[in-house]
Amino acid sequence: MVVFARTSSDVRVVLSGRRPVAAESSHRSLRLLATFGIGLVVGVLMSVGIARAADEIAMTGAQIGAIGIELRKLDAPARASGVAYSARATLPRDKEQLVSAAVTGMVDQILVEDHAEVSEGQPLIRINSPEFGDLQLKLLEAANQARVASSTLAREKGLFTEGIIPQRRVIEAEAAASTARATEQHARAALRLAGADEATIRKISAGQIQDRLEIRALRAATVLAIEVKLGQRITDADPLLRLGELGTLWLDIDIPAAQADAWDPDGEIVVVGRDVRAKPLSVSAQLSGNQTATLRANVTRGAELLRPGEFLQAQVPLKTSGDAWTLPNAGVIHQDDRTVVFVRTPTGFEARTVKVIAESAQDVSVAGPLKAGDAIAIKGTIALKAAWLGESGAEDE
Repeated sequence: MVVFARTSSDVRVVLSGRRPVAAESSHRSLRLLATFGIGLVVGVLMSVGIARAADEIAMTGAQIGAIGIELRKLDAPARASGVAYSARATLPRDKEQLVSAAVTGMVDQILVEDHAEVSEGQPLIRINSPEFGDLQLKLLEAANQARVASSTLAREKGLFTEGIIPQRRVIEAEAAASTARATEQHARAALRLAGADEATIRKISAGQIQDRLEIRALRAATVLAIEVKLGQRITDADPLLRLGELGTLWLDIDIPAAQADAWDPDGEIVVVGRDVRAKPLSVSAQLSGNQTATLRANVTRGAELLRPGEFLQAQVPLKTSGDAWTLPNAGVIHQDDRTVVFVRTPTGFEARTVKVIAESAQDVSVAGPLKAGDAIAIKGTIALKAAWLGESGAEDE
């Protein structure tokens, strides 16, 4: 049977019924035990009595080799690219148009195709609507009344100037003209609300009645969706088409509540895998149901590479006073509210507290009291963590 014994100067292995052997035999036994799994390695660490003082872990080179600890020497720091969060490309509200008609009728013609580029004033859809005919008639009557009232007012003013009629007649003519103008404006607004453009309204006012309501684009845009089919019956306010001006896009980024105020307002957001850049604008004051805040950013480059509604990964730069060091995930240890890395020292290792600045599936960028030339443990850190916490605090990862 093998028994590990601790003396004041070294570690000896005592064989049952035999004399103690040298410390070199202890190291060979340690290497053999390391091949049987991390549980035995941790047991060996405790058996050989590795010294622990606060964040210092005393360990010999032979013990490091037996456990299989690998080191990575830090080269040079770099600015952290940011933490990657899920994001969605959206259109600003003033860049999206919902085309509808405030009349009942039937879709007679659809004049554009999905995803087509349309110019300002271009016809989009035509609707047959008896209600539209009634609105035209009301405008024509109101326009005629307004012209008559205006002519009457001019005649009454002339007669009053010549002293033929009293001033009361002028006042009455002014009131009638004002009422007629208001009625005409109301009729124009009703047609505008129905979907008629200003050019069509002017034609109707001049007596040119239109047989169908033609909906036109208010601004140059892209057809995002056509919500109706040819021959479909529609009622007032039914959506017909959705248009969008794709030159400007936003990113709505979901940030955990703990990082809601940690983003750098002067930083540049990078979309993972795309040549797309964005500038942070604001963060929502209220959290969503999954306890995330929405960081809104304006796309400053590469908007043409995105589509509204597309889900992405966006790297958000966080506030940090210095540079970051990139390490494999296994080299960064989380314990309670501390995050540490194990730095090689002449006598073993030191656990140094760091802050996570960015992370991905393979790597973590950290900031802290590190410098170029420091050797960081990137393999065998579970055993180091067990030794750091002490026998009673060791836990598996």
